[in-house]
Amino acid sequence: MIYTQLGRTGLRVSRLALGTVNIGGRVEEPEAHRLLDHALQRGINLVDTANTYGWRVHKGHTEEVIGRWLAKNPSRRDEVVLATKVGDPMSDHGLNDHGLSARNIVASCEASLRRLGTDWIDLYQMHHLDRTVGWDEVWQAMDLLVTQGKVRYVGSSNFAGWDIATAQAAAQRRNSLGLVSEQFVYNLVTRYTELEVIPAAQAHGLGLLVWSPLHGGLLGGVLRKLATNSAVKSAQGRALEALDAQRDTIEAYEKLCAEYGLDPAVVGMAWTLSRPGVTAAVIGPRTEQHIDGALEALDHTLPTSLLAELDRLFPPIGKGGPAPDCWLS
Repeated sequence: MIYTQLGRTGLRVSRLALGTVNIGGRVEEPEAHRLLDHALQRGINLVDTANTYGWRVHKGHTEEVIGRWLAKNPSRRDEVVLATKVGDPMSDHGLNDHGLSARNIVASCEASLRRLGTDWIDLYQMHHLDRTVGWDEVWQAMDLLVTQGKVRYVGSSNFAGWDIATAQAAAQRRNSLGLVSEQFVYNLVTRYTELEVIPAAQAHGLGLLVWSPLHGGLLGGVLRKLATNSAVKSAQGRALEALDAQRDTIEAYEKLCAEYGLDPAVVGMAWTLSRPGVTAAVIGPRTEQHIDGALEALDHTLPTSLLAELDRLFPPIGKGGPAPDCWLS
């Protein structure tokens, strides 16, 4: 396993993170525990979840599953960098159980700690921005949790570039560390974050955690799997929807990968991991084989000629036309 520091912090994390969005409904608890065991054995130390995950059973279920896994062997807690999230609604009717008010941040953290069966969260991420709450209130709550030892670092997820900048400016006024990471969707198909999110995060010293590096399976050889009637299980809904609009491009992509003798999933993952500033790719495996397949990408440096062909198939936004003076230039 390859490890790197999370942004400007001294925290060392694996370049693959175990995402847990499939636990509960798609992955039952016994298999989830096996996945967590396997990931840890293979050197993956970053486990990413959210307080709302497991909603197919009930919101909070995934944190409970992870908590029971940690309880079986308490020494694992020191090996794992545990990340969770706050902000999305925990019920259909709660007036104050969502958003980034100081009340909800503190209450949600304490609830996550109980479900996870731990005394601290390594990375507490704001799942989405709440534009109804000022940054002074957000940082007051986060600073309190850090002072109490319940949270080590604070991150963001699905933020715009200017949201990262304003959050950091507010944190600096309070002499706080501020955000240390941003988690965002990024892959060959979805490259809009190259315009502002990635440059802003890099400018402010944030680590970059990428979710959906294969676009829900679209970049994992979906056409080949369709031919064997297994794509329904291997690709998520957004991937199959995108396939309708991009079938010709995906066909050319899979053909290109075959010409280089590489599996499409390895190419898609290796491309994401090769991008400037990317700390880790968050994978959402359902089997141990999915973990092993993602690990293969760490061993591949894509040839320059292949990278050029990928840019031709999936051009960066703004390439060939006006674009902001940013990371693309």
